[in-house]
Amino acid sequence: MASSVSKNPVVAVVGATGAVGAEFMDCMTKRKFPVSEVRLLASARSAGKTQKYNGKDIVIQELTADSFKGVDIAMFSAGGSISKEFAPHAVKAGAVVVDNSSAFRMNPDVPLVVPEINAGEIAKHKGIIANPNCSVIIAITPLWPIHKINRINRLIISTYQAASGAGAAAMEELRASTQAYLEGKEYKNTVLPHPYAFNLFSHNTKIDPATGYNDEETKVIQETKKIFNDQAIRVQATCVRVPVFRAHAESITFECERPISPNEVREILKTAPGVKIVDDIEKNYFPMPKDASGQFDILVGRIRQDVSDPSGKSISIFVAGDQLLKGAALNAVQIAEELIK
Repeated sequence: MASSVSKNPVVAVVGATGAVGAEFMDCMTKRKFPVSEVRLLASARSAGKTQKYNGKDIVIQELTADSFKGVDIAMFSAGGSISKEFAPHAVKAGAVVVDNSSAFRMNPDVPLVVPEINAGEIAKHKGIIANPNCSVIIAITPLWPIHKINRINRLIISTYQAASGAGAAAMEELRASTQAYLEGKEYKNTVLPHPYAFNLFSHNTKIDPATGYNDEETKVIQETKKIFNDQAIRVQATCVRVPVFRAHAESITFECERPISPNEVREILKTAPGVKIVDDIEKNYFPMPKDASGQFDILVGRIRQDVSDPSGKSISIFVAGDQLLKGAALNAVQIAEELIK
């Protein structure tokens, strides 16, 4: 099906007024993605307003079941319930859906794609391609080149996740609550379950009482196995929300099949796509959200032997990546680019 997509497609952006929707359009502009038309779709309350794409004002249309006539690629980022309701309508109209929600990720008939890892899965789509969870993309994109050379048996991941992962409203709550805190004023949080300014807390997704894992941690475990096409890989995750606007950071320890050194990891990552090494030991300068924000690449540093593993098979690293870009919009646009090749 992938070969049937027009080389100059009509692209619909569902959730155009959201944080990721805006980044879809910015990424397409920066990467000179060829389009014959961009159709912006959102809720009824946004219909009639305008939004810029490539310097032009485009009128936002109300999202309905009939919005997809003539659309080649539909980029969805409006939440799982919207995707479940409207993606089938888009597919029926002949569009290929690239969905940023969790709605279809674990469906065995839906490819779950990070183009640097498994772009070949795109051709197997049946109308819908899923964009993985943001923290998963940022963690495993730099791990894949290592996994190909020296299989990773086990992963231990701790995430430090930005407000943007919870949407534009959470970003605004972080800004407003920080301002109130600094001014000594009361602030009542309404978007997130705990005060956000100068605080961090376990990721705000539901906890499974049987396992003790929250939904975000379960996604990290399940999606890594699917993307790597490796059900045997062992994954442990702890996901935390931190008071940062838009870039996730993650501490990762991985155990390989054979011994591996930090220098070997640096050599592998030096030419890895979508990755930039930031590992200045002398200056104590490593990946930070402030540097990752606005960047297409995932920053990787703190590359060191895990001294708790006497076998020499384990390495610890620290990564940072823009949640709205490689964690969401950029990855989706890269999938769309593969569709029109």
